[in-house]
Amino acid sequence: MRTSHTVSRMPDRRHPETPDLVVRGDRVVTPEGVRPAAVHVAAGVIRAVTGPGEVPAGAPVVEAGGAVVLPGLVDTHVHVNEPGRTSWEGFATATRAAAAGGVTTIVDMPLNSIPPTTTVAALAAARAAAEGSCWVDVGFWGGAVPGNTADLAALDAAGVLGFKCFLVDSGVEEFPALDAAGLDAALAALAPLDALLIAHAEDPAELRAPAGDPRRHDTWLASRPAAAEERAITALLAAAARHGTRVHVVHLSAASALPALAEARAAGQRVTAETCPHYLTLAAEDVPDGATACKCAPPIRGADNRDGLWAGLADGTIDLVVSDHSPSPPEGKRLDTGDFLGAWGGISSLQLGLPVVWTAASARGFGLDDLARWMAAAPAALVGLDAKGAIAPGRDADLVLFDPDATWTVDPAALEHRHPVTPYAGARLRGRVLATYLRGARVVGDRAVAPEPAGRLLGRPRSWAAALSQVAPALGGGAA
Repeated sequence: MRTSHTVSRMPDRRHPETPDLVVRGDRVVTPEGVRPAAVHVAAGVIRAVTGPGEVPAGAPVVEAGGAVVLPGLVDTHVHVNEPGRTSWEGFATATRAAAAGGVTTIVDMPLNSIPPTTTVAALAAARAAAEGSCWVDVGFWGGAVPGNTADLAALDAAGVLGFKCFLVDSGVEEFPALDAAGLDAALAALAPLDALLIAHAEDPAELRAPAGDPRRHDTWLASRPAAAEERAITALLAAAARHGTRVHVVHLSAASALPALAEARAAGQRVTAETCPHYLTLAAEDVPDGATACKCAPPIRGADNRDGLWAGLADGTIDLVVSDHSPSPPEGKRLDTGDFLGAWGGISSLQLGLPVVWTAASARGFGLDDLARWMAAAPAALVGLDAKGAIAPGRDADLVLFDPDATWTVDPAALEHRHPVTPYAGARLRGRVLATYLRGARVVGDRAVAPEPAGRLLGRPRSWAAALSQVAPALGGGAA
């Protein structure tokens, strides 16, 4: 599909404000549905969404042609790993990959960086590492770990968008898991702040010692049964109900846990859940021996389970789809030996999530409005980013021109994240990002990323400045 990114001059139409830019297309995905529209942008903000003919004289216009205009995606589950493990990823490479994949906002997970984002000083270090290096907008999760309950209020005031905890070993010693007492303490501390706790929910008591060929995915899968998710989610919901704390289940893998989530929500509990592209598109039966690029925790389960997750999306029990982009160097994935038990448990998919999900969703009868809800509106709402997630007046002009019918083959060498490792190598996908706009500025076009970063760091700047001033003596000259 050919899409024009050239500027044209349109006939005079009356309009209250002359925009800096108008993006016009036959299929614009708005909260009211998919329709022909013109999106008027001024100072980086959507000022109006009008009929396609309502464009003032002299306004520069981008003609989407046959492409769909989507809201920029919001990915609230990205492990950037900087500072400390920048050899694994980093803000520059992660945000370039995001932009290339139509993602205009990411939220950085608090673990895998050193230090982990469990104090205001550590948040300052993460922000300093990100400053001036981001091609898309970036927010930050705080961490809830044993011993940092007293830090949670300060982190909340400093602008983190919520708090991540593990109920099972995280895989890195800097970010230990919460036991039942620690979870209860964190929920009690967050409730009066109305802050969100997000949880990696697996119960360590349900995990099993691996037994079998380490090159077989089934060996890894058997060690992390669905019961581990079911039991941890049940415990999380019960603890959250005692305190009235908002909770969110990350990377839901086990469809058998959906009834507990639906029951809690029906009872009025504030709980949400996400799943990921790999759980929606891969199946345990199809993972070849030694294909450690497919290893993740919780693991990829069977095709029937995958169908159950799609049903959870269809009925609204699962709210959103985000990447859980968690890369490592190739040696960490044990690509040479194919050892599932020793490989790092993370999947790299930040740049590919949109076409991966669309390939499967469109085949199952879902539409572009579903895609925008799962991958833009719902993640933005989860973390309270009111300026993101929709093509509507007052929102940031984060837009994606997407060809939903283009088919192409994934070449890992063409990916922007630091290491060209992905389980989708060689996959034939449907749908391709043609251009990405961040606050009205084109950051991706003609299959190239803009040379200079234009992303901003998100949070609550006034609170952040106040919190930073309080810890400045402790930071010294190095952290900032």
